Amino acid sequence: MKYIIGILSALVIVVILILCPINTSSEVEYLRIHIRANSNLEQDQNVKYKVKDAIVEALIPFLSEVETFNEAKRIVAQNFAFIEETANFVLYKNGFNYGATAKLSNEYFPTRTYENITLEEGYYDALIVELGSGTGDNWWCIVFPAFCFTETKKSDNIVYISRIWEIIQSVL
Repeated sequence: MKYIIGILSALVIVVILILCPINTSSEVEYLRIHIRANSNLEQDQNVKYKVKDAIVEALIPFLSEVETFNEAKRIVAQNFAFIEETANFVLYKNGFNYGATAKLSNEYFPTRTYENITLEEGYYDALIVELGSGTGDNWWCIVFPAFCFTETKKSDNIVYISRIWEIIQSVL
């Protein structure tokens, strides 16, 4: 019986892969996020990570289920004030008197690898959050596809972004 279920499951997966081909083209549009520290001093670098945590947590409800690049850009642009307020609150709470600015920008970035995703060097649209002068090292991730914005601190609140996974779950 287990053998038959295994074969049926494999056939379902093959049918799904045939009917829903995976887009392997390199023309995926990415929206990056860069949080640039005020400086490379230890305290500026430490607060950068606190700001990052607050911004990611604050934007999860807005970005975790975004389906298009343009929708992600629109949501980010509509929330500049919210992003800046979130960053400024963390800065103030930690004793820093410089502020934060948020903007969308198309900038050149070198090749970067994060876990299993490598973004080749080139120009990318990005949410840039500058803390103070913004001249320190930065933290970066991907806003779209929702790489950094797919789960909260609760491990049972994961948003799966794979259409194939959704289809397999609905069939099984």
